Parts: sequence; structure tokens; C-alpha cells
Amino acid sequence: MLLGCGESVVSQSGDEPDPVVVDVPIAFIKRSIPVDENGSIRENDLRRPELFFPGAGLYIKTRASVSAEVRNITDALFSATDSQDAGSERPQYDVKDLEVSYDGTRLLFALRAPEIEGLDDDEQPTWNIWEYDRTTDELTRIIRSDIVAEAGQDTAPVYLPDGRILFSSTRQRTNQAILLDEGKAQFSAVEESRSTQASVLHVMDANGENLTQVSFNQSHDLDPIVLADGKVLFSRWDRAASDKGIHLYRMNPDGSDLEVLYGRHSHDFNGRSQNFVQSRITPDGQVLVALRDYRNDRLGGDFALLDVNSYIDTHTPIAGNDSLTGPAQVAALFDNVDTEADLSPGGYFASVYPLWDGSGRQLFAWSQCRVQDSSASSTGADKYLPCSDVDVSDERYTAAPLLYGLWMYDPASETQQVIALPEEGLAYTEVVSMEPRPYPADYTAEQLDAELMAENLGVLHVKSIYDLDGDDTSPFGLAATSDPSQTSPSQRRARFVRVTKSVSIPQRDVQEVPNIAFGPNRNLLMRDVIGYAPIEPDGSVWIEVPANVPLAISLLDENGKRISQRHDNWLQVIPGEVKTCNGCHTVNSTVPHGRLDAENPSINQGAALNGSPFPGANPEIFADYGDTMAQARARVLGDSYVTADVVFEDVWTDPAQTQPAEAIRLAYADLQTPLPISQSCAQNWTSLCRITINFPEHIQPLFDLPRMVTDENGLEVADHTCVSCHNSMDADGNTQVPAAQLELTSRPSSNDPKLMTSYRELLYSDNEQEIVDGLLVDRLVVVTDEDGNPLYELDENGELILDESGNPIERTSTVNLSQPATVRGAEASFRLFRVLETGSHAGWMTPAEQRLLAEWLDIGAQYYNNPFDVPQD
Repeated sequence: MLLGCGESVVSQSGDEPDPVVVDVPIAFIKRSIPVDENGSIRENDLRRPELFFPGAGLYIKTRASVSAEVRNITDALFSATDSQDAGSERPQYDVKDLEVSYDGTRLLFALRAPEIEGLDDDEQPTWNIWEYDRTTDELTRIIRSDIVAEAGQDTAPVYLPDGRILFSSTRQRTNQAILLDEGKAQFSAVEESRSTQASVLHVMDANGENLTQVSFNQSHDLDPIVLADGKVLFSRWDRAASDKGIHLYRMNPDGSDLEVLYGRHSHDFNGRSQNFVQSRITPDGQVLVALRDYRNDRLGGDFALLDVNSYIDTHTPIAGNDSLTGPAQVAALFDNVDTEADLSPGGYFASVYPLWDGSGRQLFAWSQCRVQDSSASSTGADKYLPCSDVDVSDERYTAAPLLYGLWMYDPASETQQVIALPEEGLAYTEVVSMEPRPYPADYTAEQLDAELMAENLGVLHVKSIYDLDGDDTSPFGLAATSDPSQTSPSQRRARFVRVTKSVSIPQRDVQEVPNIAFGPNRNLLMRDVIGYAPIEPDGSVWIEVPANVPLAISLLDENGKRISQRHDNWLQVIPGEVKTCNGCHTVNSTVPHGRLDAENPSINQGAALNGSPFPGANPEIFADYGDTMAQARARVLGDSYVTADVVFEDVWTDPAQTQPAEAIRLAYADLQTPLPISQSCAQNWTSLCRITINFPEHIQPLFDLPRMVTDENGLEVADHTCVSCHNSMDADGNTQVPAAQLELTSRPSSNDPKLMTSYRELLYSDNEQEIVDGLLVDRLVVVTDEDGNPLYELDENGELILDESGNPIERTSTVNLSQPATVRGAEASFRLFRVLETGSHAGWMTPAEQRLLAEWLDIGAQYYNNPFDVPQD
């Protein structure tokens, strides 16, 4: 049998085994091609790792040869049938995510048992992690307890060098424990599109004990693999606030040192959409990765080799190699795979696995490009033809059914050899070689702070917020800006950081959360505020934050308003970890960021001398060599924790030379309305403290709060209560036009009765209103042409429509009013704050109240930020 693909020569192996792989078994997954009731191939979705496609089996061949013995090793779990064909008589289970131990003796994989008739979806079997040992021929589920095994969807297992198992799971073990500490029900949260539970990384012992969650993304973390240095590479679906694609991250096996590795700006490649999944490490240290669109009905696509050591994106080298131009990715096998076209000349790859014998050969599951001849004379074997043999533009040729076989590619001879013959209706979707390969380096845990660990805290250390991708953006240059004798605090616009946390969203069977609960921008979901910290004169920040939760930071001005873009990638620290970043980054910039070894050197090199004060600064705060000002302050003064209040004290100005700047304190204690934080947390912050702002409970009371102005005799001279004027009814109950066309009452909105009128009026555009016959109605104006002449209503034939008196009817329209506030944040809501700060309402709301209003807008202006506060119908 000869098949063609490009310039490759393809041959079938004979009875004589390849001497290089004579004793190396291969393992693979073969499955029925999944089809729906219409006969179309069922679509896989990378964002749904729990999807179940029954009809698969795990097989082992004694060697990479067509004639080698092959055996199904998973059918016996459910049936005594030893059939090698994925026919209907076989048990309908599913297998995926095949991985080999470093000594080549064991297989790890995910398996889901057949569906149980009569049970609901949430009662069906889940994906479990299994292991096969070929030295003993034993097949074992890693988690022995049925109850524990079925507590989550467990997929994508991989061996760690120390024998433990890293895998992706919806269990969310630590997250559920933290939910309980927050006073909420325990549940596995849905990912940020709210379609399915988030699957994130966990570690367990080889016997299934000591399950621990190690990643805290709010969407999926998938397909982990261990790099040669002991770090873990995995695919992360970045979806905070918007969908950014699935790209590659790395971290230590305990979850520390999390950083993006590759692909953040590489999802559009040569006009094709691509995400990076199913990674493997090649013998020469490259990353072999599948390139996939989210949805796929072809069981495969393309694979590439990535140079992640020199690049962070396809055409973006790391800072130390800025002369390189890329591309960082090259085709793993054939360069004529086209996943966008109806026919891909290079076919489709379901799996690629590099051999570790030094030959450079690769095993792969591949479906050749072929067409079917629709002409009447075409029958049997003549019906299907290789694409290379016909003119594919001829309309009588259409894509033939997929036909995946197993192959081996030899780069030395540029040939591919068939290992397992393709079979119609079946597909080989994964393949590995059970040969030994080098163990990765043992991960050595970094020194963690014992006191922080005891309090479940870590540290975020930003060297300088003025470092924008290696450029100094400080007001007067970093040396002058960081010198308190040259630059006063008021000359530095960025004064504080706000730390926020994503709020876990439950599935509908736990708590119904309607779309209106999230506000106008549902992508932002719900967020808690963790707390605040000052930015030091050199732009540095050193703050203790809760460990094992998804965090983001924003920069604020002296009024507590966000002046930076939202940080829309989740950070995490483990207990005792100090996570350092150089500075800031803009959303659209492709300059390397988020990966320390790829970034430009920090603009802030820290203190030049050991034990000396910073230039022009208070001599009582001395520095160790390399300290940022935030590090020195934390060590000398102990100011290293976030606070619920926005607080600034000028500790850097030398009082012997200059009068220290006035303090800033925007405190919840100054509010006369309900606090968005508990009293205990307002006084003593801990890692479990949360600031949760719900519009009905915390923002509406600002508008309802009586604000009477009295003279020296206690007589009322004015009423500045918001709802006294911003109301569609006056004090006597008569209809009125709300002041500034803005109603701030808590009455149900006429547009959506589930929302308060004030919420709709603040955040949604509206129509100008007027009183007609005692009713408040939308104001109508005559529509005119460009010369100011009125336009008239026309019928479908273009003829004038006349009124009862025979006169033409003027065309009218409503007058649209833009909303005074926006989910983009307080600074973008300038119309609202201009009135409160310097306009007609200046001084009517206190600084603390304006801070709360700004805080709510900055995090997304959600109607609720706790799903369990949402009323249930």
C-alpha cells in the first residue's frame, strides 16, 4: 500500500521489526468516530474537557510494527469481551489524555465509565485517573474510593519526578475550603463563560491520597507536562473580563512562580485561529504542541514545534534575544496542513509523540487528505482518492470521511511508515511510546516565609509601577521622582494599589444567578476587593495578600479612583511565597511581560548601598543593597499588609528638611450607610477579609441617606438628599421630571423590574422625559433633514400618511441621553464625579462616600458581588 502526502515517501512495514524499536511497546487510543443522530461527526470543544465520547479503548502494541501483537487493556474493566474493534458490542466508555512514566513501564490516562441508563447528568460517572503497569499487567484506578473518585472530573494526568501525579480537575479542593471560610456554600465554581465547571490543576500522591489544588485560574488549566528543569508547563484558558485564548503558562509543581510562558499574542497565525494544547517536550528541549481552534469536528488539526526558550510569542523574542525575528513556531511534520480550508493538503494530525532514541523519529496519528468521487461510476475502493491524485477544484470531488491511522516519521529518510492500518469508521486519536526517557530535575521548593505560611499569606512585590515594559514613565525620571526632597507626594498621580479577587460563581443547581446580577458587562462577573496599599516614591509595592486565590491589582489616584487599565489576568501566590514583577504593561502591547526571564531589566535597581537611607529620604528607613523602597519600608516599619481603608502617611519625607505631606484617610468608618466589610475586618484585616459591594445594600443607601443642611440655629435651610430631587415624584406625591433627567430612587425600574431605577438610570442610556397631561413620558422632537426642514411619515409606497384632518404627520423621535456612569470605572464616569467634586453638588457627598462609589464602578459596577445575596424567585 502506498499513500502520498507532499513529497514524502510512505511505506508499509513488513514482518521484520525495526531493530531500533524492537523491544519498545507503543500504546494508543482507538475509538469509533463519534457521530450525532444525523451522522455528522460530533464536535469537540477545548472549553469542555468533561465532554464524553463513548466508544474508545486503550491498546498496546508490542512494538511499532503493523504485524506486532496488539491488545486492548481497558475493555476488561467493563466486559469480558476481548474484541479489538470499536464496534457497538463493546462497552461504551471513553479514554483520553495518555501519558507514560519516565521509566517507560506505566501508563496514566483518564477514563470515564459508560453512561448508566435512567440517571440524570449529575449522577453519571465522572472522568477518573487510571494507571496501567505493563510489568505486572495491572490496571488500577488511582483513587480507590468510589465516593472520592466520583467527586470531580479528573483529566490530563502526568507523573511528577517524585512519583506524585499532577492532573486537571473540577474538584477545586482549596477553593471550596476558602468558600466555606467566606461563609458561603461549598461548590465547584463554573468557568468564566459559565458553561461548565472550571478544571484546574491538582496534585495527589501515587495512591490517590493528599489531594491538593495548586492552580487557581477562574477558567481551565489543562494538559500539564513537566519541563526538564522540573517546572510545570500547562495550557491556561485566559478569560478574565474577556476571552484571550488558551496559551502556555508555567509554574512550580506547588503553584509558586506562576507566569505566562508563550502565546499570549499568538492566537492568529497566518490567518488561522489557534490555541495551544496537548504539549509535549522533545528530546532537544522544544515544546511540541497541538494548534487547535476551540471547536473541532475533525478529531485533529496541526502540530508545531515552539522555541519557548528564545521567544514569548510567535514573532516576539525574549528581551535578551531582541535581534531574532521568528517565527518561534514551525510545523512539527508537514507544512501543508490547512485547518481553515475544506480540504487540508497535509491532512490532519490527532497526536504526535517524539521518540527518545536519538533518531528524531516521531509517532503520529494522521488522517490523509482524500476525496470521494460522487460520480455514478465510482464505487468501492475507487470511491476514495488521495487529494494529490485529483484536481480538488473539480466539483465532483468532496471531502472523504476521516481515516486516521498510526504512522512513524523518519526525518533521516523523510519517509513515513504505517504502524497501524487505518480502518473506516474508526480513528487512532492518541499514541505514545513506552520507552524510557530522562527524568526531569527534582523541584526544590524555594525558601518560604514561615510566618506568612501560618497566616495563609503571600507577598506581591512590584519593583516599580513606573516601569512600563522597561521604559521609565515616572513624572520626572525615577531618580528625581523617588527622591522626596525633589518630588512631593502630590506630584505623583499614582498613589495607591487596589487588590481585587474573583468571586466564584456556582452552577444553577446550587444558586441561580441571573445575568442582571453582573450588570451591563457580564464578562466582569463578580469581584471582591481585598484591600489597599500605598505606592512608594520609587513606584514600588510590597504587600501581603491572601494565598491560593485569584488576584488582580489596579493603580489609583489620591481619591481612590482607578487610573490604570484593569489587570485582567489572574495572579496567585502560595502561602509564604514572594511574587515579584518588574512593573506594568498595557493591554495591547506585545512587548514581553509576565515572564521575568523574557522581560527587559527593571528600571528600579533598588538601593545602591547597604544600610544607608535612600537619597533625600527619611534616614530612619535604611535600605539593604538592592531593596526597593517598599521592601525597606516593610522591613523597617512593618507596613506590609493591605488595609480596608485607603490610607497614606508620609513616612518618606525627612521632617528635618521638609514638612511631611498631609495624610490621606478614606475610611469606611466615616460612612453613615451599611459597610461592605465586616466590623472585625474593618478593624483587623486577615487573609479571609473581603470587601463585597452590592448595589442595593451599599450604593443605593448613599442616595437615600438624608442630607439636611441646617443653619446655626438648627433650622433646615436645604435638603441635599439625592432622592429628594432625583425623583419622578415630589414630596407631595406629584409627578415631576427628575433633576438632570436622573432618577435615583430604589423603585423597580420600568425597563427591568428586577433592577432598581437608580441602577438603570446610572449605567444605561435613557430617553429625555417631560410631563404631558400629568404623566411622565418620553419627550418627542420633530425629525428634520440637513436643511432643518421637517420630515413626514410615509407609507410603504413612499406616499404621505395624513392625519384625520388630512394633514401630513411629522416624523418624531425620542431624545437619547447618555448614562452618567460606566462600568469602565470612576475616571471614565467623569460626568457623575464632576458634579460631585467641583460642580453643583460639591461637598454633598463625603470623600469616603465618593471613594465607595468609585470603588464600585472601578470593579465593574455589578448589581451584586456575592451570588448568594441575589434574591431567588
